[in-house]
Amino acid sequence: MVSENLKKIRMSEKVGYASGDFACNLIYATVSTYLLFFYTDVYGLSAAAAGTMFLVVRAIDALADPFIGALVDRTNSRFGRFRPYLLFGAFPFVVLAILCFTTPDFSEMGKLIYAYITYVGLSLTYTFINVPYGALTSAMTRNNQEVVSITSVRMVFANLGGLVVAFFVPFLATFLSDTTGNTALGWQMTMAFLGVLGGALLIFCFKSTNERVTLQKPEEKIKFSDIFVQLRVNRPLVVLSIFFIIIFGVNSISNSVGIYYVTYNLGREDLVKWYGLIGSLPALMVLPFIPKLHKFLGKKKLLNYSLSLNIVGLLALLVIPPSQITLILIFRLVAAAGSITAGAYMWALIPETVEYGEYKTGKRMGGLIYAVIGFFFKFGMALGGIVPGLVLDRFGYVANQIQTPEALLGILLTVTVIPVCLLILAMIDINFYNLDEEKHQEVVRELENRDQVYIDHMDDFKM
Repeated sequence: MVSENLKKIRMSEKVGYASGDFACNLIYATVSTYLLFFYTDVYGLSAAAAGTMFLVVRAIDALADPFIGALVDRTNSRFGRFRPYLLFGAFPFVVLAILCFTTPDFSEMGKLIYAYITYVGLSLTYTFINVPYGALTSAMTRNNQEVVSITSVRMVFANLGGLVVAFFVPFLATFLSDTTGNTALGWQMTMAFLGVLGGALLIFCFKSTNERVTLQKPEEKIKFSDIFVQLRVNRPLVVLSIFFIIIFGVNSISNSVGIYYVTYNLGREDLVKWYGLIGSLPALMVLPFIPKLHKFLGKKKLLNYSLSLNIVGLLALLVIPPSQITLILIFRLVAAAGSITAGAYMWALIPETVEYGEYKTGKRMGGLIYAVIGFFFKFGMALGGIVPGLVLDRFGYVANQIQTPEALLGILLTVTVIPVCLLILAMIDINFYNLDEEKHQEVVRELENRDQVYIDHMDDFKM
């Protein structure tokens, strides 16, 4: 008889779960892609001030992750351990997202303080939702192939959210700005629309999912110090954490600088939405095949091939003349295909690091481990936030004017060479991942045996 923890998950539940990432990405991708541009070209902050703020805010957010993870792992409610955060976090998430794209009439310092407060608030709220949302995968099943399938569906929806953001946000913001005659109001109304939709989808995700996997026993209390135990004994978690730093740093850099590259280097502001669309489009073609690629190639080959594809696409952008728009868009598609495949598949590896941690320590710490991952990927996002701002400032970028050759070079290097260097580091890192399929199956069998022993013991105790 197949354990409940290993059974197949209905597609309707996978879609319900995936809708949560669609919701988060409506807001996260908008912030990641357009907030730096909004701060410099609409709100009026300098590139250096905005870039520094990205570093500070994301560092604060990252430092909060382990505490939030420990809190999540101690949560017990009639809704489960992870799902309540989707329900109760939806409303503040929407409100703070709107406030981030609001431009009050303050002094220069007042504007900066307001930006810090609202961005910190949004980032922490996102963490209170995203840590338990990610950990929910490990509570839905222990079946590794089902985890890959759930993650693939999730990433399709996440990238659909990115596609909506990439194509419709600039279109909608421009349309509403022209209609109202107020650019700031146009951006605020755009985020209000996305926020309300995202909040509704988070509640739908809450209602559609189930927590099945037995978590830690009542006597196994999760402490903040357990994070250091995990980092000492859980090598797959350490390797994956470093990988997340790098990949999110690359994505953050590429997303935030892409709008500058198209607007100034290509001189085609009208192509911003198409450039963004092409960055998300491969998800619809590639992600449904990730479970098959996982079976055929295995973990390391799949990730290494994906990263290589990304590097080829970025290096092509470095050498193709700005006048060759068609070629640029083709290699943008190539780079995106590699980036999306690696970025999607790495999420499927987290549940097995949760299981490996339980195997090594006897404690199942889904929330804490996702918080560790969150800490590291937000550190990567922080680097991805400050690097563009500082590089643009160093090369003499000035908003809303024709850029100097030096500034154009700075934009080009930031969108190509810097990400390529980081991707090479990612390839080196992932080859230290030591949890192959055979070892993972051994871990799952041992955990299922432990669970059965515990259940038998409790039954004897009740008798």
